[in-house]
Amino acid sequence: MGKFILRRLLLLIPILLGLTVLVFGFIRALPGDPAGAILGERATAEAMERVRRALGLDRPLIEQYWDYLTGLFRLDLGTSFITNRDVTADFLQRFPATIELTVAAMIFAIGLGIPLGMMTAKRRGTWLDSTGTILSLIGISIPIFFLGLMLKWAFAIEFPILPDSGRIDLVKYDFDRVTNFMTIDALLAGSWGGFVDALRHLVLPGIALGTIPLAIIMRITRASVVDVMNEDYVRTANAKGLPAGTVDGRHILRNALLPVVTVIGLQLGLLLGGAILTETIFGWAGVGKWIYDAVVNNDYQVIQSGVLILAVIFIVVNLLVDVSYAYLNPRIRYS
Repeated sequence: MGKFILRRLLLLIPILLGLTVLVFGFIRALPGDPAGAILGERATAEAMERVRRALGLDRPLIEQYWDYLTGLFRLDLGTSFITNRDVTADFLQRFPATIELTVAAMIFAIGLGIPLGMMTAKRRGTWLDSTGTILSLIGISIPIFFLGLMLKWAFAIEFPILPDSGRIDLVKYDFDRVTNFMTIDALLAGSWGGFVDALRHLVLPGIALGTIPLAIIMRITRASVVDVMNEDYVRTANAKGLPAGTVDGRHILRNALLPVVTVIGLQLGLLLGGAILTETIFGWAGVGKWIYDAVVNNDYQVIQSGVLILAVIFIVVNLLVDVSYAYLNPRIRYS
């Protein structure tokens, strides 16, 4: 197991090196100029040239890339061209918001997806199975921006029972941001009202972001459970008269979870990568909105550093998924 993990970690080096080259090249090919974003539409050519020299954008691309790469080896992600803030500090400030939103979305997706997938598999061929299939296809097909707007209209405007944007009501609840996790900071400050309000702000964006993972997890769970139910050891367990709960939990669900865990890992990595549409629609100050603003303003330093960090997170999440296989299925061993 240790050799497997070490080998996967060493593979990160060429993967990330290649990623830095691709991201650096593609970002420089984008239309627009950071100098123009900084100075505005009425900037003169002389002023833009001075800004480009100050940012180092007038140097050859190979020199710019080398400076960026050496900065990465020093764990220095650089400074934003637009805000002049440290990229690492900005990321660490915003990432807790994305983690909170991702956790809420995955709790919604896993908490409903696995039980619904199990239930429809146990009742395959019935109206319940057909209804589950239709709903899962709708969940996969519906665009996030449309679902988000409909949720805001229904539950924040037409029936105003939930907040439509932000992470907390800043007028009612003002406490120190220690961890930047709004729920945790509210508990640390002893503000139970703030904790509940932070949870209420998570509901709509969490549902919007978790709908597609919910549909995917439900479909994969159903298909995997149906396959496992036809195995000889399941029929033997039923023939021995074991309780249905024991058969479902120990013999069916545990063996059916391998493909489900793979899907959950992929979805988790994608959501942690920043849900740009969801965070933009609900005014959520997370990594997705941060990178979106950087793209709009041609903030090269933020885009390339943000993409690299998210790629590392995605790869690490998938490594953890691979390692979890050995726990879920004792027959799997890494040597």
